[in-house]
Formats: sequence, C-alpha cells, structure tokens
Amino acid sequence: MSSLPRRAKVKVQTVVSKDEFSSLSELSSASEEDDKEDSAWEPQKKAPRSRKQPVPKESRPKRVPRVKKTTLQISDGSEGVAVKEELNNSVAIADVDLEDRKNKLDSVKTLKTAKTKRKNSAQSPSGQRTKKLKVDEETNMVNTAETPSTSTVWEGACKKEENEDDFTFGQSPLKKMKTETCPQGQPVRFPANANSIKEEVEMNWDIVQVLSERTNIELWVCANIIRLFNDDNTIPFIIRYRKELINNLDADSLREVRQTLEELRAVAKKVHSTIQKIKKEGKMSECLLKTLLNCKTFEELEHVSAPYKTGSKGTKAQRAKQLGLEGAAKILLENPGQLNLLSYIRPNIKGLSALQDIETGVQHILADMIAKDKDTLDFIRKLCQNRYICIQSSLAKVSSKKVNEKDVDKFLLYQNFSCNIRNIQHHQILAINRGENLKILTVKVNISDGVKNEFCRWCIQNRWRPRGFARPELMKILHNSLDDSFKRLIYPLLCREFRAKLTSDAEKESVMMFGRNLRQLLLTSPVPGRTMMGVDPGYKHGCKLAIISPTSQILHTDVVYLHCGQGFREAEKIKRLLLNFNCSTVVIGNGTACRETEAYFADLIMKNYFSPLDVVYCIVSEAGASIYSVSPEANKEMPGLDPNLRSAVSIARRVQDPLAELVKIEPKHIGVGMYQHDVSQTLLKATLDSVVEECVSFVGVDINICSEVLLRHIAGLNANRAKSIIEWREKNGPFVNREQLKKVKGLGPKSFQQCAGFIRINQDYIRTFCSQQTESAGQVQGVAVTSSAGVEVTNEKQGKKKSKTAVNVVLKPNPLDQTCIHPESYDIAMRFLSFIRGTLYEIGKPEMEQKINSFLEKEGIEKIAESLQTTVHTLQVIIDGLSQPESFDFRTDFDKPDFKRSIVCLEDLQVGTVLTGKVENATLFGIFVDIGVGRSGLIPIRNVTEAKLSKTKKRRSLGLGPGERVEVQVLNIDIPRSRITLDLIRVL
Repeated sequence: MSSLPRRAKVKVQTVVSKDEFSSLSELSSASEEDDKEDSAWEPQKKAPRSRKQPVPKESRPKRVPRVKKTTLQISDGSEGVAVKEELNNSVAIADVDLEDRKNKLDSVKTLKTAKTKRKNSAQSPSGQRTKKLKVDEETNMVNTAETPSTSTVWEGACKKEENEDDFTFGQSPLKKMKTETCPQGQPVRFPANANSIKEEVEMNWDIVQVLSERTNIELWVCANIIRLFNDDNTIPFIIRYRKELINNLDADSLREVRQTLEELRAVAKKVHSTIQKIKKEGKMSECLLKTLLNCKTFEELEHVSAPYKTGSKGTKAQRAKQLGLEGAAKILLENPGQLNLLSYIRPNIKGLSALQDIETGVQHILADMIAKDKDTLDFIRKLCQNRYICIQSSLAKVSSKKVNEKDVDKFLLYQNFSCNIRNIQHHQILAINRGENLKILTVKVNISDGVKNEFCRWCIQNRWRPRGFARPELMKILHNSLDDSFKRLIYPLLCREFRAKLTSDAEKESVMMFGRNLRQLLLTSPVPGRTMMGVDPGYKHGCKLAIISPTSQILHTDVVYLHCGQGFREAEKIKRLLLNFNCSTVVIGNGTACRETEAYFADLIMKNYFSPLDVVYCIVSEAGASIYSVSPEANKEMPGLDPNLRSAVSIARRVQDPLAELVKIEPKHIGVGMYQHDVSQTLLKATLDSVVEECVSFVGVDINICSEVLLRHIAGLNANRAKSIIEWREKNGPFVNREQLKKVKGLGPKSFQQCAGFIRINQDYIRTFCSQQTESAGQVQGVAVTSSAGVEVTNEKQGKKKSKTAVNVVLKPNPLDQTCIHPESYDIAMRFLSFIRGTLYEIGKPEMEQKINSFLEKEGIEKIAESLQTTVHTLQVIIDGLSQPESFDFRTDFDKPDFKRSIVCLEDLQVGTVLTGKVENATLFGIFVDIGVGRSGLIPIRNVTEAKLSKTKKRRSLGLGPGERVEVQVLNIDIPRSRITLDLIRVL
C-alpha cells in the first residue's frame, strides 16, 4: 500500500515537468510522432519490448529479477538510440516520455527517485513489473540548435546538454556502462528536502548532516559532493568543471570530504553486519538495535558490540541478567520503595547465595545501562570538551626484550611528556605512537577527578535519579554503580576515543602534508629546450653519466671515476662530452658522494675549464631513481641499458620535465613525507595517487606524443584505458580531434566526460598530418559527430549479420581541442566567440585576448554568463581556454631548479649570515631548506608566519613546499651534530 502514494506523486510531477519544458525546444512533427510510437509507455503497464530483441519472461519466485537489456529503436533521420533498461519491481517509475527527454528531461526529483529506489525488489507484487530507464549522461540528450552550459543554472530541473555522439546506432550496448544522470551537474541550491540523501545502508543519523559537522562545510555543498562522487566524478573534473556546485573548494578539501564520507559509510556497513550477526545469535533487542544504529564511530560500535562477540564469555552485566537481576535494577530506578533484595537470595545458586552478591549483580547491570546510555555519553563528552584532559608519555619498563639504546635516545623528548589534548601537535602524536609501538614509551590519557565528580553529581540529580524515595542502602548501590561505570567502562571508552581521534587527525594531516609536498614537487617548473648531463654520483663504482637531448632522448651514457685518484684524466672525457653535445647544464643526484662530486664540478667551473661553454650545475633529489631503474617500466622504456645508467637518465629528466619523470615512480618513494610508514598505507596511497592525477590532469597531456605512463594518470583513465589509447594511436595514426577518443575500446561515455577536458591535441601537428593524408584516412565508422566537433557526416549503410547504421565521417581538426575547454561547452564557446566577433583561428593570440577584455569591460562577466545560459565559473574556463597561448603551461609560474657555479662549506657559515636556499621538504614541525652546504637547515614552524609568505606570488598551498626559493638567516650552528637552525626572512 505504501507505494500507491508514491506512484501518484511521481505521476503528477511528470505532468508538471512536461508542461514546464514543452516550450523550451522544437522538434519536427515527424520525429515527435516516431518518438511517441516507439517510446511511450505507462507505469501501470508492462514496458514494451523491442521488436528485434524480445526478452522472454522469467518467473523466479523469491529471487530478485536480473537486469535485462533491451534496445528501444527511435527513428529520427539516420540516428538510432540504444537505451538501457533495468527491471525494478519495487518502485513505480513515472511515465517516461522520450519526447520529453529529447526536449529537456524530467525534474530532478523524478530522476532521483528512479535512481535511489533500487532495493527490496522482491517485496512488490509479483504480477506488476515496471522498468526503469537507466540513461547515459549523453543518451539523455539529442542535438538541438543551442546546447546548455557545462553547469547550466538550474531552477528545480535538469537541463541536459544534447550530444548524440554517445548513442549506439541500432545495437544493444555490449556491457553495462557507468553513466551519469545529470551531466551538467546538480543545481547549486536544492529544494528544501534536497540535502537528505538516501544511503544504501540506513542509520539513525543523516550522513549529510554528520559530514557537514565533521568537515565544517555547508549542508548543500556536502549534498552536492556526495552526489558528484556517487556519479563517479573525479576530483580534477569536479574542481575545474563543477566548481559552482562545491562552492569553490580546493582539491585538498575535497579529498578530506571524500575520506570522511568513506569512513562514515564504512562505519554504517560494519554496524549492519554486526546487527546481522547479533540477530543470527538471537540476542537482538529493540534497545540494542537503536543503540547500534546511533553509532557514528568504530570506537562507539566496539563499545556497544563487544559483549555480543562470538566466543565472548559475556560481561558482568550479562551474567547478572542471566541470574534474573535485571528486574531488580529497573525497580531500583522506577519504584525503589517496592524493592526487596532479600527476596532474590537463592542459597544454592552461585551469584545469588548472599545479599552482597545480589547487590554486586544489580550494580553491574546499572553500570552497564549507564555506560550505554546515549544522553549520558553525550554529557560526559561535552563535559570533557570544557575540562583539562592531558595525554602523558613516560619511559616504559622494558623487561623481556632489550630495546636498542639509539632508539631510546630518539624519544628523549617524550620520556616525561605531558600536554593538553587540545594543544598537542600532530607530529608529537605520531612520535608518541611510534614510541609506544616500539615498546619504548607508555602512554595514558589523564582525566581529572573533577570531571568524574561532576559527572556523578549530574547522574544522581538528573538522568539516573530514582523516581521515588530510595533507602540509603539502595542509594549506596547507585553511587557504586556510577563509580564502577565511570572507572571500568566510560573512562576506557573516552581514552580510546581521544587516542583514536588524535591519531586519526595526525595521520590525516601527515598524509595531507605529504600530498601538498608532492604536488609542489610535481609542479616544479620544467626546463625545456636544453641538452643535459645527468650524474649519478658514486665512489667505488664510479659516477654514472647520461646525456639527454632537449626531447629527452638518450644521446650518450658513460661511467667516470672522479674520486679514485683519476679526477684530472676523467675531466678531459667530461669536457669532450660536453663540447661534442653542446651541453652546458649538469644535473647531480643528491645521493652518495654528491658533496664530493659537486665540489669537483664547482672547482672545474670556477677555473673556467669547460670554456667556451658556460656550464652550470644543480642538485636534484634522486629519491626513487634506484627503485625505478630496476622496474619493468624502466626495462620497457630503456631496454638493454644498465640499471645504474638508467638512474643517471632519470636524474637528468627530473629537471627537464619533473612531472613526466616523477609519475613513473611510486609516490611514497619520492621522499617528501613525514612518518609515512606509521600512517594508514591505504589512505596514503589513495591520497598520493589522487594528487598525481590532479597534477597531470591540470597540466594536461598531448595525446599524440605522451607516454602511456603519463596518460594513465589522467582523470577518468587507468592503465588498461591508457594502453588501449596508445594501441589505437599506433594502429590508426594520431588523434585528429577529441571525438575520436569515443572509438577507443573500453572508453565509455563516463570516462570520456572525465578525461576529455584534460587531453590536448596540438593543432600544428595535426594540420601537418592531415595535409599528408588522403581524405579516406580520416574516415572512421560508427562515430556520431556534431558540428562543434568539426566533423562532417555522410550516411551509408551496411552490416553483415545485423542491419545497423554506419556513418562515414570526415574528421577535421578543432582548434578548441588544444584548450582546457570541455567538449560539453563547445557550443557555448562558439556562441561566445560570435559575441566578441572572434574566430577559432585566433585562439591564444593577442588579438583574441584584446577582444575578450574589451567585451568583458563593456558587458560584465555575470551579464554575459546569463545571456549564454551558463555559470560564471564555466564562462571563466572558456575565457581562459580562448586567451591562453597554444603552448601554455601554468608550471612556468613556479620555481625552477637552483643552478649554481660555486660551493659553500658548513664551516664557512656564521650565525647571522643571510643566505638563499631551496625548500627540500616540509613537515608539521618545520621546513628543511637546502642552503648549498651539504646539509639541510631547519626553519622551525614557529618562524614561518603569514607575514613572511609571499602575497603577490601564486601560492600552491597555504605553507611552504618543496622547490620554493627562500631567503633565510642562520640562527644556530651545531657542527658536531651537523644541525643548522634558520629563520625565514622572505619567500623569493
């Protein structure tokens, strides 16, 4: 009966949406009639089956019907649309009229209802079956004269961009593709009930509300983010093309929200699996079920479910309940005047033989009730927020295993340590945890007696006050219960919660710091157009040399022995190599013998030994180079080359194009983190992979020249899809435009949507290619194309076994494919160009920028966006794409490597000396800076203030990060321990 009102509601809603959108677009009467003939169906009847592919009925009682695929044929000129259908017995879907779908689609609520009601399909009447159309993001649309924007301003309804390129022509899809209900994004502000999102696993708390509280982000933004992630959108895509839906959040904030969301879902999933186990054992009660569904953390769940674990002997309270004392405990609270404990004495039963045993049993039951009461726990948690709670660590008493004395010395600061949990730093928590795991430290959380006394007083006077006069002996039992509950149950729970929260926050901050450092390292400005010599230093086995061309090709490899008494003779060889290849840049790895190798080259440069070349050198981190040199990837890229020489090649390429080289190495081996082995490895890998994806996507790749390794890190792609793209490129020649990506095996509509905006196609290269090819070389079968994609379409026939529509396509380069503009916004870009009287061939030229600026000054960006029916954010992306030069790389705004000609020693430093250096690593306690003396100096975090950070320069994160150049002053020099303390003067 409950589904009837839903049916009526959805039906009314559909009628409204039909009336609302009927006037928004016009179709020919012929296609309207065809649509009505082939696609109209009603919710009360069975959906019509395709005439070509009938699906036999299957009646399988007590089983959820399997998904069946059908094909609806829509005759509209030469186009055929394949729409996936899915059986769903539980929900009566609204009347889906494909004519309305062509116009503008149903309202958000209708689609949301159709998407979220997938479960309980076995509960609906067996005689009635309805079908839910699962529509691809582009399958919901057909071309019209004007296409809405990337993120069209919504007023309670989805406006779909119409793109027929993703349609399947006259055949069923081979597999179930990932789809998106609303390709244009969701409305920035939803209706009143839009913030509530139905999760697969339901709890007594709202996931949007809890997510908002934990991340301090508005409810509507959290709701949007959940929807975007549910639709399998990637972080780079959301950040660039759905910015208005997330209120301009940055990538780090978005990753934090996703991590918190995954944690909440993991808790909900574990709660429900725990409920099923307890139900199976027959121990479930209504009160326990409610308590479990209220759990928001793993610690709460563990506290509630521990007594019911399989193999558990049961708690003291459970054993008392088995003796029949639960009734006495309830009477003590509800009607203490009628309680007679003597009546419960049973001399022959253990636990009931004496009055003291009965009092103890009642006490245990009351303590358990208090410790699991939601209001009581909420009060004590709130009380602790306003009181002094400290965490203490001390040296452990090592008995069985001897601990290395060097390890003990490392934790000297924490052998008698105490700090308020609200003031403790993240790196201190991680250090304490590491010491505890090594059994060097003992850690405890100290809650003052004042907290306990106030808690007990509140319980007696408010929550657990008996409803009537209680005799002194009964009040004593109640007082003992409160003491027992706090000491035995509540205090350990609070300690676990505090430690878990501190550890979780510290791990997250450590991972986020690692991510920020990695981002800044990957976005180091490249040094293109130079021939470089990479040097992998060494003593006994010599220094490995590799000379690479400006296009990263290996020109020469060699080994020289600089530190074995042969330095002068080897200098001749090095000079000859530099002169032969006209190489004036030397890149030295910072590993073993780096200092000596640097001194060797600096001495030769100061003597002008390499004249007429003006040689400079720089030091670069070689972290991960050795691991990469023996990897299968390196073996495939440089077959037959000695692994030691591969390291030298990698070192040189790290300066030439840091991003392209560093993505080949597993991020955690790059060496810019802190406590990376102590944090969750799953979280670390997910975050670092996401950062790499973000960097590669935002920089963009030229699909016709990039490597497979680089391509797999683009948003929406993976190793298999990248391999398929490379194979397609090798087989069919270079990609002429982005539309051809849809022909690559395994690249569905969703993947294309996510990756298309980050893939570039160099127009000069394509024009050269097209001029050398015949017209037939550009023909591709089965691709539907639009005018904005720069494609001409001619119709042909044919199929062997099945009749299907084949399309002969003459592909043309599209200048928009070299920009950051997403294909879904091409129509808006073309209309904007017509507004400013510009052409596609002016993209990236000064005249285009001049036209855009003058038009913006005249009209204003908000007014232009409104007239184009798009958002300001989408229009800004279009403006950036049209005005940026063809070879634009935003990494050029950032720091380049620090090239040097001379060297300074540690002994040369004096307190007060002002130096320039480059940030090597950033941690939670300070910044390590390479000042060219062979040992990094540390700027304590207290010396890095907002006033000292650059305001005019574009910043990549809130603090300093690897690669940034700074001016510092020496505060202290500890030569025996090789420690240098610095003060930050300014960021250069």
